Amino acid sequence: MSIDVRASLDANVPSEQLFAVIRDLGTYPQWLDIVHLAQGADLVDGLQSWNVELRAKIGPFARSKRLRMVRTQDESPTTVVFERREIDGKKHAPWVLRSVVTEANGISTLDVHLHYGGSLFDGGLVERVLADQIVSGKAKLKQFLAG
Repeated sequence: MSIDVRASLDANVPSEQLFAVIRDLGTYPQWLDIVHLAQGADLVDGLQSWNVELRAKIGPFARSKRLRMVRTQDESPTTVVFERREIDGKKHAPWVLRSVVTEANGISTLDVHLHYGGSLFDGGLVERVLADQIVSGKAKLKQFLAG
């Protein structure tokens, strides 16, 4: 079962400022609680990578997932794409995070699409957790941009 989550955010900042934050996965733990850790890793084939740990509480249980994410598209100041690319030689379910920033009348809009193509997680439950994380992440991202 694949998961596709979409979200958008309007921010009263220049698109370049918003893009600078979202193109660096290292900032995500500061404003998106589900991203517990995002450490920059080696460049591979000229692409920046991060070791990411996703962590969420589902009822009394905590779940975590480690991924190696690579920035595969970087078109400043509009589009950035991160994709899962492990280097262990095993086949892994795809994770793709695509973010697009537009600006009109002094307001920047961020549109995000997260795709998980595996079957390990129950779509309904995970999508609810992600929806909650998105709501709190929007407020925290606006505070992060203001700070």
